[in-house]
Amino acid sequence: MITIKEALTQKEMTDFVTFPFQLYKNNPYWVPPLIKDELKSFNPKNDIFKSVTARYFLAYQDGKLAGRIAAIINWTEVNTLHKSKVRFGWFDVIDNIEVTKALLDKVIELGKEHNLEYMEGPVGFSNMDKAGMLTEGFDQIATMIGLYNHAYYPEHLEKLGFTKEAEWLEYKIDAKQVDLGKIEPLSRIIEQRYAVKSLNFKSTKDIIPYVDEMFGLLNKTYAELQSFVPIEQFQIDHYKEKYISFIHPDFITCVTDKDGKMIAFGITMPSFSKAFQKANGKLFPFGFLYLLRAMKKNDHAEFYLIGVDPEYQNKGVTALILKRMYEVFTKRGILTVETNPQLEENKKIQQLWKNFSPIIHKRRKTFRKDL
Repeated sequence: MITIKEALTQKEMTDFVTFPFQLYKNNPYWVPPLIKDELKSFNPKNDIFKSVTARYFLAYQDGKLAGRIAAIINWTEVNTLHKSKVRFGWFDVIDNIEVTKALLDKVIELGKEHNLEYMEGPVGFSNMDKAGMLTEGFDQIATMIGLYNHAYYPEHLEKLGFTKEAEWLEYKIDAKQVDLGKIEPLSRIIEQRYAVKSLNFKSTKDIIPYVDEMFGLLNKTYAELQSFVPIEQFQIDHYKEKYISFIHPDFITCVTDKDGKMIAFGITMPSFSKAFQKANGKLFPFGFLYLLRAMKKNDHAEFYLIGVDPEYQNKGVTALILKRMYEVFTKRGILTVETNPQLEENKKIQQLWKNFSPIIHKRRKTFRKDL
């Protein structure tokens, strides 16, 4: 017997957050989140809920927890971008298509309640959350910003009539294969031709004044992509507080024009995936130490964000970012790099890696169904 219950109490929300810890126990590729941070994200006082409605559901089979799902409406997306969509996210389930259907039916109910036309997922509250269901690369460890799921997830959705809405590619790069002979002279030419220069940082404190500008560039960079939803100021403040302290200044590079205006930036980080696996959802007593060790000694890095002003997107300014990345990787002994998920349609970003001998090693999709 399958029953669905809305998670309303603190105990139920804890069950919602910790269910994947049961589902993926001993899985070598799943990377657990920090339980405290996950619970904080769902707190109704979170500013994200100024523009988002969300409900959380738990599935039980014969009295045992068997799945979870969040049904989400991003009202900026609906009212400003006129996308008549209900989202679903935080979707995890045992290998039982009837449980999957029962969970998705709750998302359909929320969508119909608000006269929306279709559903899509997995996605988060906004475009700054994790998105996309893994469809290739089930034998690869997840990144901090990449979802992991069992191979039967997309099979369930396809059998239930869902179709692909968006697809992301993830590349793995051998840092030793970087062709510095092409990047270095190009970066010098670009600096002279457009009067631009790299801006590097010595401390986290130095970075903070530039964070709002970075997110503003993200909005400009990705505005034309089909999945784009503008990042609002309260979201910027939230992600600034949540992530900036994790990022070592070596791994952030900006490019400015002759007037000091930021026109491009790139953020990489040492991979924390294995450290988060060891922490198993908790920073204390030892989780924080695992993260510190990963920051100091690591041969694998992840490329998180890149933003380029549309006016400069075809002028080669990313050569300055790539040159700085190579210098940092060499200094820190980074041997391999993994990109963040990149939309299949975003050819401009994918072109960045042409001199890095990239290999596509993961694919992920969101799935859509009309209501």
